[in-house]
Amino acid sequence: MTHSAPTHCQRPERPRISCVVPALNEHDNLALLLPMLSDMLGKIASGWEVIVIDDGSTDATPQLLADYTAKPGFRYLQLSRNFGKEAALTAGLQAADGDVVVILDADLQHPIELIPAMLERWHAGVDTVYAVREHRDDEPWLKRIGSSIFYGILGNGGRFRIPPNAGDFRLMDRQVVDALLHLPERTRFMKGLYAWVGFKSEPILYVPAERRHGQTNFSFLRLTRFALDGITAFSTWPLRFLTAAGCLVAVASFVYGSYLIVDYFVNGNRVSGWTTIVTAMFFFAGINTMALGTIGAYIACIFDEVKQRPLYVVRQNLGRSTGADPL
Repeated sequence: MTHSAPTHCQRPERPRISCVVPALNEHDNLALLLPMLSDMLGKIASGWEVIVIDDGSTDATPQLLADYTAKPGFRYLQLSRNFGKEAALTAGLQAADGDVVVILDADLQHPIELIPAMLERWHAGVDTVYAVREHRDDEPWLKRIGSSIFYGILGNGGRFRIPPNAGDFRLMDRQVVDALLHLPERTRFMKGLYAWVGFKSEPILYVPAERRHGQTNFSFLRLTRFALDGITAFSTWPLRFLTAAGCLVAVASFVYGSYLIVDYFVNGNRVSGWTTIVTAMFFFAGINTMALGTIGAYIACIFDEVKQRPLYVVRQNLGRSTGADPL
């Protein structure tokens, strides 16, 4: 469903605000976050909704939201299983009906005190206000290095820039949300999609708060898979790298072959050592395997797209925004 967006000069002083909160086993954090959001949004919005997207939680999240959705302003989308955060975000954006949409995590690490400041920049004509971490000093060195490499690859040769250290915490105008929902792909690397649609964007710095309860659901392997999805969805750099590597190997082979021919005429036909042959065989086998694996990753993305399966399945859809008719 496409919503009409107010132009910059028509932006209301107190807009309707939708907060999209993806959650996986965040019962204790949600119990703290939801009343804080209710208090804040009631002061700055003409109408508001907090949409919690339950991405397959196995804790008491459904019981908590059953109580909250009896009150206006709280909505609960329970997915039929864990589809991943990107699918949960898409489900929330499709359900959101506000003039502006705020995305934030359920773990209380995104300070909701920044939402009024984001809203001020929206009133000034900015379409997207995204939060950027001031530093990553609290993260392991391996993750910091990996993030630098990841954003370096994504920023190589593209027509748009994906801001490093920017996450999902952001405020977006209705027009930006509608543009995102028109994108048909199923490999939804949201950080890339936010940047791809364009519009007037502006960063705002923040320092993540400590997680109050529980542990992060993103292990090192999940982060690695997430990074690979982003690279294959928004960069052809690995394919270009393999092309360059193939050219270098071909040139090196030509030079080595020329050397052997010259050596034959100068020194005669000597028996070559088996070490050179075995080393070359293993080297070329590794290059071929790496190339096949990289091409296979892109083919897997194509395979996911052509199946045309829905991104998610909703098990329950409860609640209503403030000012809406009872369901």
